[in-house]
Amino acid sequence: MNELQKPVNHIAGIGPSRARDLALLGIYTVSDLISYYPFRYDDRTVQSGHMLQHDSRQTVEAVVEAPPTVRHKGRLVIVSARVRTTDGLPLTAIWFNQLFVREKLLPGTQVTLTGKFDARQRSLVVSQYELAHADQSVHSNRLVPIYEVRGELTPKILRSLLARALKQYGPLLDDPLPYSLMTKYKLLSRQEATLQIHFPKDAESLRQARRRLIFEEFFLFQLKLQSFRHLHKTNQPGVAHPVDDRLWSDYEKRLPFALTEGQTQVMQEILQDMRQPHPMNRLLQGDVGSGKTVVAFCAMYAAVRAGFQAAMMVPTEILAEQHYESAVRLFAGSEVKVGLLTGSTRDKERKELLDKLAAGDIDLVIGTHAILEEGVQFANLSLVVTDEQHRFGVEQRSIFRQKGHHPDVLFMSATPIPRTLAMTLFGDLDVSVLEQMPEGRQPIQTYWVAARQEEQVIRFLRQELAKGRQAYIVAPLVEESEKIQGVENAVELYKRLLDPLAGFQVGLMHGRLSGREKDEVMRRFKANELQVLVSTTVIEVGVNVPNATVMVIYNADRFGLAQLHQLRGRVGRGEHASRCILVADPLTDAGKQRMQAMVETQNGFILAEKDLELRGPGEFFGIRQSGMPEFKLGDLVNDANIMKVAREEAQRLTEQSDFWILPEYQGLVDYLKQERVLQAPIPD
Repeated sequence: MNELQKPVNHIAGIGPSRARDLALLGIYTVSDLISYYPFRYDDRTVQSGHMLQHDSRQTVEAVVEAPPTVRHKGRLVIVSARVRTTDGLPLTAIWFNQLFVREKLLPGTQVTLTGKFDARQRSLVVSQYELAHADQSVHSNRLVPIYEVRGELTPKILRSLLARALKQYGPLLDDPLPYSLMTKYKLLSRQEATLQIHFPKDAESLRQARRRLIFEEFFLFQLKLQSFRHLHKTNQPGVAHPVDDRLWSDYEKRLPFALTEGQTQVMQEILQDMRQPHPMNRLLQGDVGSGKTVVAFCAMYAAVRAGFQAAMMVPTEILAEQHYESAVRLFAGSEVKVGLLTGSTRDKERKELLDKLAAGDIDLVIGTHAILEEGVQFANLSLVVTDEQHRFGVEQRSIFRQKGHHPDVLFMSATPIPRTLAMTLFGDLDVSVLEQMPEGRQPIQTYWVAARQEEQVIRFLRQELAKGRQAYIVAPLVEESEKIQGVENAVELYKRLLDPLAGFQVGLMHGRLSGREKDEVMRRFKANELQVLVSTTVIEVGVNVPNATVMVIYNADRFGLAQLHQLRGRVGRGEHASRCILVADPLTDAGKQRMQAMVETQNGFILAEKDLELRGPGEFFGIRQSGMPEFKLGDLVNDANIMKVAREEAQRLTEQSDFWILPEYQGLVDYLKQERVLQAPIPD
């Protein structure tokens, strides 16, 4: 591998100027160049002249029969040459604005021409051509790779450089995959796959090369995750909580409702983890309203009953206060002492709270990212719960772990995450899923209407408000944007609706308000001092107002399905029938499909899969995820099956006791050391 890490100018024909152009593409070493893959391929396989298809892109071999002619049509320069294909078909080859080709097209010259064929005119408008004396092996009569280029580079120059690089360094490509895996899945060698991804013999060779290299990408990625997970479990001492059956019985008696079968099963998975002497690392996924918080409170109750402290971190102050109030009600009459810590906690209260936490006089604390601050110390923290965990970065999760001695960690997400994405983002975690809804949860009827039907929407809204109900109205933007015309913004929408909703109190909420302003608006809405809340998506997470029965979303096609589903989940939380109205005039098929999917299903996991399919992983949460790994070839949607197999194989290997010492796997162990996954001692 050291040879492959040499600067790119070690390849024949690459001087300082070429090296600068390659640097613009992020190519600095031989390895960088060899793994710079084409983004598409042109089929320039030579066709028989008599088999050419009208109005399609074709490639022929021909001989120039007469000197080319030049004519001008305004600013257009047209070069024409009479040629005859090798099987005798006479053609007129035409170039636009390429006067320099006239000098090269001498009678008798052999050329390979690619362009659009016109059967009526017997002409070929040439887009690519090669002279017979040039090196045609990588540029014509094959599937020709096309690369993104910058500077003075052209795809043709880059092809020539890659051909030299593979000839010079291809034999030095080591295979990181063990022979047993390659045999099991009939994978090409690394050398052969790299050659075929750049210069495939045919479509099948290209398919096999992609399959091999995508598997390698996914497998090495999963190997890192699974190794970390395995070493975390086997090498890090954690807290073994003494959890018995009485605890479960005591907790159930405190609840004003019966747990679902799904909640019971997930809770048992979590309690089993908590009994182990190594840290729990578990993701709890559940649809909106599936009862994740009840499960989390049981885990925290178990930690406190075992003599330790527990903490829950949530993304907003409103949600922190809501969970705090729920915990106080749930544990009333018990010895569990509950605290609340947010950015709005006053200095005096904060100091008192921090002193109690450090002394162990508070058992369970609920708060925002304020819990992560340096001055917050725990006496014996053994369990951390993070709600809506995709909103917290890896660094924040890591800080939390350091607050205790390798505490158990339970991550929760109400955004149903497709399995492929969960394997990628959270491959180092065990995953529990709550799909069953608690009894009494109201189904939400969803309607899709055009913007011109706004009057009917307002009329329906007034009817619901007259019954004493409340409503959310959501817009995509805070204020008017010059860049995005025709999209509703919360400020203007609020002003515009004051008149049609006269007689009812209307509030406004958006991300530019201060934390205290948002809290005050939300407090008034929860208290029914405001009957309508016009807002941006800041209300999508966790807010619980059982009296709210209508959710109206303007320009709904501008949101992803995950966000729309989250917003819809703000209603349907009380005893009254609830409705979600999507106001949208989507211009694209994908936008129409999203609206239709929302109307057809309330299953968040089905919607999540559809969202991933329509928008891709980068936009899944409505914002581009900084933690999303970037793969050179692999696609998390189209190559989901390969990711699944790669994860299973990585998991099997890392849990194999002799993986760390067998010679066959030495290359993989070296790779893990290089990636700094193996900073901890290798298991015995």
